[in-house]
Amino acid sequence: MSLTEQREGIEAGRLDMFVDGAFAFILTLLLIGGESIPDSTDKLLHALAGIPAFAACFYHVAFFWHGHVRWRKRCHVDDVGGRWLSLLLVFFAMIFVYPLHMVFSGLFSGLSGGVLPSDFRFSGGASDMRTLFACYGLAFACMAGTLTLLFRHAAKVSVRLGVDNLGARRELRVWLVPSLIGLGSALIALLLPLSAPLWMWMIPGFMYALLFLIGPVVGRFDRRYGTA
Repeated sequence: MSLTEQREGIEAGRLDMFVDGAFAFILTLLLIGGESIPDSTDKLLHALAGIPAFAACFYHVAFFWHGHVRWRKRCHVDDVGGRWLSLLLVFFAMIFVYPLHMVFSGLFSGLSGGVLPSDFRFSGGASDMRTLFACYGLAFACMAGTLTLLFRHAAKVSVRLGVDNLGARRELRVWLVPSLIGLGSALIALLLPLSAPLWMWMIPGFMYALLFLIGPVVGRFDRRYGTA
């Protein structure tokens, strides 16, 4: 291994450790106990009731973190483009954590009739729904879009090295789907009139059920164009 390759490996490792640490810090912001350790059984039960929302938030944070892990498997080269896009992903993740927690704590509290606690309370009705879904959708789209750019960058780096990185190009399409879904959800929330009935305000949230189409859509594309 040359000195250049060794240096690039060290720099890539430092970047990955920073990203991993940042995502670990983000998870600490979602701890079910809040800012203090419960000092009574009532507070303990209250904290434990937040587990469903915490689990959903944990999954989403891990979903994007693992996207960066997969990117590193497709791109072993350390360069300015990959470095700045990785930092941009961390930046958006730190913004995403707030609407993420508000959405799922409010969701589980509403579904349970208030049995599961939520620190978030709707005060403005449709106006609050619009703001929350718009912020969540834009943050979701920005994170997925950044991962799309990371895999696009990995594919370009491979081309410069004389390698056709089919895996990176497939991952690019995989992350393009959630970025479009998040953007579509945010646009629907912004375009819905405030006078719309309550069931219509559920549409921006139900948009994320389309994430299950990632596999079929990308698989069909691969079969049609022979890039699997």
